Amino acid sequence: MASIFGKNLKISIFGQSHSDGIGVVIDGLPAGRKIDFESLQFFLSRRSPGRNDFSSQRSEPDEPEFLSGLIDDMTCGAPICAIIRNTDVRPEDYYEISEIPRPGHADFTARVKFGGYNDLRGGGHLSGRLTAPLCVAGGICLQLLEQAGIEIGAHIADIAGIADELFDPVKVSSEELCAVKRAEFPTISAECGEVMLEAVWSAKNDGDSLGGVIECAAIGIPAGFGDPIFDGVENRISSVVFAIPAVCGIEFGNGFVSALLRGSANNDAMYMDGGDVKALSNNHGGVLGGITSGMPLIFRVAIKPTPSIAIEQDSVRFSTPFGLSGENTKLSITGRHDPCIVPRAVPCVEAAAAIAVLDMILPGT
Repeated sequence: MASIFGKNLKISIFGQSHSDGIGVVIDGLPAGRKIDFESLQFFLSRRSPGRNDFSSQRSEPDEPEFLSGLIDDMTCGAPICAIIRNTDVRPEDYYEISEIPRPGHADFTARVKFGGYNDLRGGGHLSGRLTAPLCVAGGICLQLLEQAGIEIGAHIADIAGIADELFDPVKVSSEELCAVKRAEFPTISAECGEVMLEAVWSAKNDGDSLGGVIECAAIGIPAGFGDPIFDGVENRISSVVFAIPAVCGIEFGNGFVSALLRGSANNDAMYMDGGDVKALSNNHGGVLGGITSGMPLIFRVAIKPTPSIAIEQDSVRFSTPFGLSGENTKLSITGRHDPCIVPRAVPCVEAAAAIAVLDMILPGT
């Protein structure tokens, strides 16, 4: 499995949704860096299920146990290995659908890929549960980046067509990033967040689900990081972002809107600010030719609606009690599922960005 990322920093994620535990190995972190475990646990709690009524009621504390790589809360140069015990599993929720792939999930493709030996309980290794160890790695990377003067934050930009304010792509500040990270429902506008929540409740009451868009910003990254062609900043970030199972698209800067503009409107005029080159606007999102420009790095991620819904759907049954192979059938999904995964995906996007950025700037941190 391709569950390993990185060039300078190696991240390897292991485990399944309903296995005894899940975890991550992080290799390549510089020695002598202090890890604030209270801050790390707060970061992990933003992703954890069961914290509020608009998330899955699976109750997992998500408290990582560190087996190696740290001495007195300091990195020691050895690989860090952290595990999270799965404490609230319900494999029986998946017995009924063991032969019926859930529409929108990877049940069918995983069965084909692994010959039917895949762990389908909660999606197994393909589950959103694996974003917990992703956030362990990302939370540590966020702290090391902050020590280097780089900050990353994200918010919900849209749910069900209800749009939040966007970050100022030129002047997004540390205070703004901190504010959305402290909010239980991470929007810039609290009023927009309330309307989004009403839409989520409405979908849940209908037995349905919603998707949305997350906007992420990174500030403090100097110009000159990244490479052209296959190893650009966008390439690296996208590679980790797509480790979040619900992600179905990504754009940087103006993204697809750029295709609707003339060059005169999409280009960013440049000027000298003392000895630094800056831009009056930031339609390019902080990246040109795969290389950072020194402007804030801005990207948005599309999150699909949660596939597990109570509404009856068409599917297939791989086999029947009579030995027949394959038939059309109906499926209504029960169990514990998020009516909208977007709020819990926000710290996952921050984690993914932090992993990619730290990998890119090592060993210069």
